[in-house]
This record gives sequence, structure tokens and C-alpha cells, in this order.
Amino acid sequence: MPVRLGPKAAAWRLLIWQPRQLPYNSKVKVPSRVRLTLYFLAFAGAALFTLLLIREGAPQIGKAVATAGWAILAVIAYHFLVPVFLDALAWWVLFPKNERPQLRRVYWMRWIGESVSTLVPSAAVGGDIVRARLAAIKGASVPIAAGTVLVDLTLGVFTQAAFTLLGVILLVKATGQRSFVGPTVVGTIVGVAAVCGFYFVQRLGMFRFLARMIARLANSPEWHSLVQSGETLDQTIRSLYARRHAVIACCGWTILSLVLNSGEILIALWALNLHATVVNAIILQSMVLTIRAVAFPVPGGLGVQEGGYVLVGNLLGIPGETAFALSLIARVRELGFGIPGLIGWQLIEGRRLLRARAEPASS
Repeated sequence: MPVRLGPKAAAWRLLIWQPRQLPYNSKVKVPSRVRLTLYFLAFAGAALFTLLLIREGAPQIGKAVATAGWAILAVIAYHFLVPVFLDALAWWVLFPKNERPQLRRVYWMRWIGESVSTLVPSAAVGGDIVRARLAAIKGASVPIAAGTVLVDLTLGVFTQAAFTLLGVILLVKATGQRSFVGPTVVGTIVGVAAVCGFYFVQRLGMFRFLARMIARLANSPEWHSLVQSGETLDQTIRSLYARRHAVIACCGWTILSLVLNSGEILIALWALNLHATVVNAIILQSMVLTIRAVAFPVPGGLGVQEGGYVLVGNLLGIPGETAFALSLIARVRELGFGIPGLIGWQLIEGRRLLRARAEPASS
């Protein structure tokens, strides 16, 4: 069962601060403007997807995907065994040794978190909240569980920016096209500057400040307890950043994951009988990942991802229908990888719900 939050409770507080005392009998109230925005973005993404499908030719795209055949299973297995493991390792090294969970547990937490982020609409960062919650449920202290995820997210943006620049350099060398270099570099610099700002406010103690503001606005003793919790989280984050070897290791494993994630595209290019080179795979992986990150408000990157594959694929000499097929293979991988993760998450929450209901009855 999915977690349902009370109307007066903040999602972060419920999912992180009190992971063992979540209310399951109340419903979340989503502002109508937020719902309308999500609906509009989902509709726009679906419209773009449909237009590209018609433009490139649905029969040709279907034939290209069918050509891949059993290689799609290899793409799913590769993603599960390589990038997810490396991402889990990047998160795992951030835990202090005295509170470090077993790597296999961090691995399945990362799997579930990515499944939520990929397949649940409007949950672009929801998977990160879920994995922090799971870490706390499985015994990590709440500040460490939340802090390691926040540090991992921050460092991940820096490494992705470096991967974007690598993709731009390789694309320029491969195609000679330079018109997109300026906007891409400017966008990357703006994104890195924003993350630098987020990093510095973390070091200054943003959570204690936010908790104070919420407590004052709520004017309730229950919320005043958040101030101490926020200060504890701030101290934990500072201590995590102070562990330089762990920070460097996290960045190293993350960039390795981004580069080796291109292996999925390499397998798909080979299955589609295209010019499968490591350089082409890295370019596609880097550019499409960047385009999808920029358009993160669109649920699942629907239409945006397909447009990115077609755009970059055309620059590399890949026919539009085949580039679209590459995106569909990535979609199938997301479903094959993510659906079991969502089922696992629902089973965990379902067992917790049953235990929560059984405790009052037994008492």
C-alpha cells in the first residue's frame, strides 16, 4: 500500500522524520493548481510523443523494436547488474562505517527508489525520499538516512554536469556541429551554480532554519520539536561532507555509473544493426539524460526523451524511426526494471500497514 499523508503534515517530515509512526488512514490534499499543471505537462508530453510517432512512422518504429528481440532482456539485465549496483555503491560509501548497512540492502533500496522515480507520475524526487525512508526503516538513524540521500543527490548533479560536458565534446568531434554548444554549456553552468547554492545553504544549516519557520507559522508545540531535528540533520550533513574520501568515492562511482550506463544503448544499437560504437553510445546517453533532466517536470519525460533520441540520433546519422525505437527500448527497460521494484515497495508498505493495524488490536 502506498503511504498516505495527513493534510497538516509535510511529506518530508512524515517520510523521513517519523518513518516508524506514519499515519495510514488520512489522505493527501493536492492543490488544484498543482494537479492542473501536472495534467497539462502530461498531456503535452503525450502529444509530443504521438506527433513524433506519426512523423517517424509507427510501422517502421514497430519493425525496428521487433528487430531488437531478445536483446531487450539483455538491456534490462545490464541496467540491473551494472548502473544500479554502481549507484548503490556510490550511496553506500557515504554512510559512516559504524552505521553502514549491508551493501545488498542498499542495492535493493536504490532499486526501489529508482523504480518510484521512473514510473510514478509527479515523483521525480519521490524515489529519493522513499530510499531514505527505507534506510531508516531498516535500522539507519534518521539523520544519516536523510543526510546521505541529500549529499548523494547534490554530488550526483555535479557529476552529471561533467558527463554532459563530456557528451558535448564528443558530439562536436563526431559531427562538427557547434550551434548547440553555447546553450548547453550555459545551461550546465546555471544548473551547477544552482546546486552550488544548494550545497552552501546545506552547510549553513537550511533545515534548522526551515523548521523554525514552520514552527512559527504553525504555532504548535508539536512542530517546535522539528527545530531540534533540523539542527541534528544539518550537523549530520556537515559531517558527511567533511568525510572527503567518501565524497570523492561517491563522485567516482557515480561518474563510472553514468559512463557504463551507455552500455545499454550500445547493446540496443548492436541489436538494431546500427553503427554501435562506445562514443555514439556515450553521446546518446549523455545528451538524452541532459534533455530529460532539463524537462524533469514532464511526468516520465514522455515525449521529451523520444525527441531527444530523434534529435541527437539525426546528428549521428541514425534514422528517425530507429532513434525512436531506441527510446522505446529504454521505456521497456524502465518497465521491466521498475514494475518489480514498485511491487516490492508496495509489499513493504503493506506489511507495515498490517502491523500498524494489528498493534492496537493486540494491546
